Amino acid sequence: MSATRRVASSGPNQRFKGLVMHPMLAIAVRAARRAGNIINRGARDLDRLTVTAKGPKDFVSEVDRAAEAAIVDVIHATYPGHAILAEEGTAKDANASADYVWIIDPLDGTTNFLHGFPQYCVSIALQHKGQITQGVVYDPVRNDLFTATRGRGAFLNDHRMRVSRRQHLKDCLIGTGFPFRDGSDLDAYVKMMRSMMAETAGLRRPGAAALDLAYVAAGYTDGFWEVGLNAWDVAAGSLLIVESGGLVGDLEGESDYLYSGQVIAGNPRIFAQMVTLLAPHRRALKARTPAKI
Repeated sequence: MSATRRVASSGPNQRFKGLVMHPMLAIAVRAARRAGNIINRGARDLDRLTVTAKGPKDFVSEVDRAAEAAIVDVIHATYPGHAILAEEGTAKDANASADYVWIIDPLDGTTNFLHGFPQYCVSIALQHKGQITQGVVYDPVRNDLFTATRGRGAFLNDHRMRVSRRQHLKDCLIGTGFPFRDGSDLDAYVKMMRSMMAETAGLRRPGAAALDLAYVAAGYTDGFWEVGLNAWDVAAGSLLIVESGGLVGDLEGESDYLYSGQVIAGNPRIFAQMVTLLAPHRRALKARTPAKI
């Protein structure tokens, strides 16, 4: 697929190649665009934002909270009985036993955003009885809308997405993310990075995992891996990749990636090669407690 950026249609009856958007996906898109508007307004005057630290190198701004509140308002206006798992904790205790759970990162790449580095996004996914069924990743800087409904394919704006067709890791561009907050997995990560650098055409670390996963789905990169992630970083992007013909797993290639903090993604051939290369490093990683509703 070409890397040319395209402007998305935002009309209420948006169609993708003749397919009517699933109503739950349409709500997610509406919520993502509303959050994107808040983010874009905040980006105009970053120096005036209120920013607090949740932990080491982990920041949250008033924009994160306002964007998340807007997303939850849009969702609960239509689906008041659905549960929410969101990074900033909005509606955390509501509908905890619901079969439908919305998994939300209102601003993935907050550090980038706060520095004016234009690589961040909104990520919204819907999980039904343990399975991700809808996914949206929205880049408000470029107005790029990545969407997927399980079984219906994945789209960038109004164009169908496919993962890349490269067959050999040595020809591939691979995305990743650093365990930058507490440094607990840094030694293991450096070994993984060294192994990957020796076997690929190049590594990239843009700093927003949900958008990195969307780029794998679009074929911009051939694969991605990271450790120390939360469900809201991975949920929407994982569905984009699967619906684009790719694979997603943990460092051993298994399906326990959503709450394990580990993810590998890529086209099927590259995914298998990445698992072979990275699986031996898994035991060196610190065990993590997943964030769940």
